[in-house]
Amino acid sequence: MTGLDDGPALDVADDRTIAGRAADGDVEAFAVLVRRYTPLLRAYARRILGGTASVDDIVQESFITAWQRLPELDDMGRVRGWLMRIVSRKAIDEVRARRPHLDVDGVEGLELPARAEERPEQSAERRAELTALADALQELPDAQRESWVLREIGGCTYDEIAEQLEQPVSTVRGLLSRARKHIIVRMEEWR
Repeated sequence: MTGLDDGPALDVADDRTIAGRAADGDVEAFAVLVRRYTPLLRAYARRILGGTASVDDIVQESFITAWQRLPELDDMGRVRGWLMRIVSRKAIDEVRARRPHLDVDGVEGLELPARAEERPEQSAERRAELTALADALQELPDAQRESWVLREIGGCTYDEIAEQLEQPVSTVRGLLSRARKHIIVRMEEWR
């Protein structure tokens, strides 16, 4: 199956359909997954890796692994969380290989482009706020940081985060609660 005859239909199909077809070897369906999730996975990897040049390599390696292992995925509807788990593991392995702690300075990937009507001082203030957020995230323990990034940037559900971190949902709720409290306190001046 090539999927070339129904490319536009694939772009609007749900994850379960696309992942199922990709697992059956449909290259075009897998290309839809790549297009759909590359921005999310890049932002997620950037947050874990601290904005290093290896972000694209990690995402590319993750998609190669996904292509090879997609037939092993039990629930094709959960492909987003599964892809994020692959990226997470590869990025964490990269961090461990580089140094013993996680550096979260790469806020540039989450910045929105400046609007035409935005004044330079507004742009500078937004950049300073994102730097303050990165600093606050850096202070969090790894599990809290990863939970927060998965929820707030990745849009994952509590169940998906629990699966990703291999923790009970109650633990995830506690991690997120502590992370949010810390960030609220540290970001108070930006309210």
